[in-house]
Amino acid sequence: MIRPRFTFRRASALLLAALLTGCGTTKMTDSPRAATEMLLVSQAIDYAVAKMDFSALSEQPVFLDTTPLEKDVIDKGYVISLVRQQLLAHGALIQEDRTRAIYVVELRAGAIGTDRHSVMVGTPAVSLPSVVPGLPTSIPEIALMKKNDQRGVAKIGVFAYNRVTGRALWQSGTVEGESQSKDLWVFGTGPFSRGTIRNRTELAGEPIPTPSDLLGTHGDKDKSVTPAAGTAREQFFPNSTLSAPPLPVPASAGAVTGGAILANTPLVR
Repeated sequence: MIRPRFTFRRASALLLAALLTGCGTTKMTDSPRAATEMLLVSQAIDYAVAKMDFSALSEQPVFLDTTPLEKDVIDKGYVISLVRQQLLAHGALIQEDRTRAIYVVELRAGAIGTDRHSVMVGTPAVSLPSVVPGLPTSIPEIALMKKNDQRGVAKIGVFAYNRVTGRALWQSGTVEGESQSKDLWVFGTGPFSRGTIRNRTELAGEPIPTPSDLLGTHGDKDKSVTPAAGTAREQFFPNSTLSAPPLPVPASAGAVTGGAILANTPLVR
């Protein structure tokens, strides 16, 4: 009788060990920066760079100087890459070696970041002194209506000058871009999220169904959303070649006033 009992206990222990082996946990983490913040910043940069017209540097060998950008500028790499792409889209011939360029394009950023504004109608969270052990020591927030607005801001400027003569050729002036995200809570329900970084109004991260969705039809997209910057769209450049064109002979450039190229400013063609 002892042997069967031992066998039963042993089998039970093995079965329990097998069941426990299948158990596991999922670790969930957040990135150091919120996705909303990154979208606001990058979209503001998109809108600012999209306003820059580098047509004056078309077919010209240029060197992009990013030295003025401070090391602590948020998304510095994204700004540089986007300006470089915009230069290429306007036909500029970017040179990695400064000495091979005729013109130098200097890039700077006055402001890149986010702002937040909050408004609440109700009772804020209140901390109470601990009098009786075991009783709550704080009253949670009771909001009848709460609004939280975030905006991304980018202020960028570039100018170009002749590397050989040191004379100014062109300047973009100060260009600014702004993006928005608006969250609203009503009687504790929310957030209702909308803004330039969202295609449709969302409730707690999910798009709110429209009548066209419920009826199975699809109307036009929300026209209130600002169109994406030109650099964010797919585009082909059929005139690009594998071989680099010969560098033109340096030419002097005239003065520039208010972002307009003067008539006595020759461009190398």
